[in-house]
Amino acid sequence: MKIALDAMGGDFAPAAAVHGAVWAARDFGVTVQLVGRPEAIEAELAKHQTAGLNLPVIAASEVIEMTEDPAAAVKHKKDSSMVVALRLVKDKESDAFVTAGNTGGALAASLFGLGRITGIKRPALSTIFPTIKDNGFSFMLDIGANTDV
Repeated sequence: MKIALDAMGGDFAPAAAVHGAVWAARDFGVTVQLVGRPEAIEAELAKHQTAGLNLPVIAASEVIEMTEDPAAAVKHKKDSSMVVALRLVKDKESDAFVTAGNTGGALAASLFGLGRITGIKRPALSTIFPTIKDNGFSFMLDIGANTDV
């Protein structure tokens, strides 16, 4: 499985994204495509043991910041890490997209870049919650961040 990760999204990017990508590649054997500013991502990768892990770096020169208008940012920042990562999914070069960045930006980029599934009115957001069950996690879909409901 290939996961396109917006390595520049989130409050502690790219450090937190790279740390999570290394963990996922090591523990689950997935390929994590780290999308963003190569020099920043590679500096973080150098802090980890990555030999034998599938962690390709995909260049993207722009970042959609948390304070930006989502639709405007997606339309004007075509080389943002979020838009480039979603393009990998659209072009079938990746199986999934993950970001800790601007939620509205992720929704807008998904709608503009991937479109909707026939019969689906709006996208749903999901997250993983820790549980006391054996596997330790539950996956929740449509976590209520869409205010149009």
